[in-house]
Amino acid sequence: MRMTEQRRVIARVLAESSDHPDVEELYRRCIAVDDKISISTVYRTVKLFEDAGIIERHDFREGRARYEQMPDNHHDHLINLRNGKVIEFTSEEIEKLQAEIARKLGYKLVDHRLELYCVPLDDDKT
Repeated sequence: MRMTEQRRVIARVLAESSDHPDVEELYRRCIAVDDKISISTVYRTVKLFEDAGIIERHDFREGRARYEQMPDNHHDHLINLRNGKVIEFTSEEIEKLQAEIARKLGYKLVDHRLELYCVPLDDDKT
């Protein structure tokens, strides 16, 4: 893949993101760096990066895809349904349990994705 300057900007903005932006948010951040980047360039570049395994696409039930740079280490996601905040976490207990379940069912776990959808505990007080 040829890395144009605009693709570099998009890659840098994604790498600096601590959240999981959708294409529209990514575009807003990119034009703050280079106002010549078009939304269609961002869409095409995101697709190229996804196909190349550079970024990972997530659908957190919001009707829009969100992206993150391909993580170095496996992690899972907890999604706050009230405000859309995504919290990354790891749990050795969950990892062991998933492998154990697969083994008991006659399989070897080779990959998985875990997304927990939640609401704040404060919601129970109403």
